[in-house]
Amino acid sequence: MPDLSTLGRRVRHFRTEAGLTLEQLGRDVDVAPSQLSLIENGRREPRLTLLSALAERLDVTVGDLLDAAPPSPRAALEIELEHAQEGAAYRELGLPELRATRGMPDDVLRTLVGLHRELDRRARQAIATPEEARRANTRQRLRMQSLDNHVPAIESLASEDVAAVGHAGGALTHRTVSLMAARLGLKIVHADDLPHSARCVLDLENGRIYIPPASIPGGHGLRSLALQAMAHIRLGHGEPTSYADFLRQRQDASYYAAACLMPEEPAVAFLERAKRERDIAIEDFRDAFGVTHEAAALRFSNLATIHLGMRLHFLRAAGDGAVVRAYENDGLPLPVDVTGATEGQLVCRHWSARRAFARSTRTTEYFQYTDTPAGTFFEATQTGATEAEEFSITIGVPYSDSKWFRGRETQNHEVSRCPDLSCCRRPDADEASRWAGRAWASARVHAHIFSPLPRGTYPGIDDRELYAFLDAHADDSQ
Repeated sequence: MPDLSTLGRRVRHFRTEAGLTLEQLGRDVDVAPSQLSLIENGRREPRLTLLSALAERLDVTVGDLLDAAPPSPRAALEIELEHAQEGAAYRELGLPELRATRGMPDDVLRTLVGLHRELDRRARQAIATPEEARRANTRQRLRMQSLDNHVPAIESLASEDVAAVGHAGGALTHRTVSLMAARLGLKIVHADDLPHSARCVLDLENGRIYIPPASIPGGHGLRSLALQAMAHIRLGHGEPTSYADFLRQRQDASYYAAACLMPEEPAVAFLERAKRERDIAIEDFRDAFGVTHEAAALRFSNLATIHLGMRLHFLRAAGDGAVVRAYENDGLPLPVDVTGATEGQLVCRHWSARRAFARSTRTTEYFQYTDTPAGTFFEATQTGATEAEEFSITIGVPYSDSKWFRGRETQNHEVSRCPDLSCCRRPDADEASRWAGRAWASARVHAHIFSPLPRGTYPGIDDRELYAFLDAHADDSQ
């Protein structure tokens, strides 16, 4: 069904083509002209019997009337103007509705629609203010917590897609990913001139997924990038309408990629076997499927509660202790700000996520028990580094589930009183008094704090650079 505005204009279009007035058509179908006017103006929905009578009198089919396409370019502009003025952004201005009259010139109509498009573009650019972004992150984290970080619909879709290309088990190869892309009419192309703000680019018009020529720092493997691009098609994503929508799409695409790289059935079988042997280790899970440690830890968080009956938490922390990504359904008291967001907050100095950095040898996982106000947790942490910074990846469970994990015999034990400021954030009173007014330090400031992200259709992506890249490659023969 078209919306009422389109339906009404199609009725009007065919009525004027037939050379009929409202009065003449109304008399022929036994409906008052005022009622027909309401239908043509999108203010009333006609019954099917009336639609059939209108179609018969106008010598068209009911399908012609119900076509969702505007009957003319002029009608398309009128409909767009009408919808724009129905939006919340326009209503907030408190301005009166301006209807496109028959006498309104086309250039005036195009100007009005163009203004609304620009207002909408600017509004979408402004949706990701720091506060709104943090609140959206919080809502997304709580949404996944309510689902135990498990999305059955995406699991089923990923398993179906992997099986469709004949993948029988083990690590998903680059060739297998290419076959999955081919099923969607896509070709994976390596490009060394990707927009600096983009990790990958999906060109739907020419059927290409552009990814870097080599693995990029930060654990984003090329297979995962290509799979995330395919996910936007398989999950039916459109342009995000809000920052929250953007976050949901990005997380669902990442989930799909992880579920393809580590399909549910073999991944669960691997973990159940490790649990029976009381030897669960993220490093083994990682190596079995040929993914990064972070990918394996995140995938474990998708499956542990639903399939293994374990509550858990996941943390990625930067070298300075700031939370980059977090999830918990085991009650761990994550550090949060007034909006409820945890990203950017500092992890307690006594947690495994920070204690692991103190080791001189970091090639293996670091294990630790941590007492917190919410109970005792067992944690396994692996550290790593990118060109920009160090980071740690932590998976933790309540003490009662530590018996299933490798490393449970560790003697490392810490006590955390956070969020109590006296735990690790408030300086010692004697030291503070000793150095008050006697020292000064220059903070290490990250340049990105002062550099706003490019603003475009997709948060963080420079539209001009993106479209220039697509144009430059549109005629490539590869």
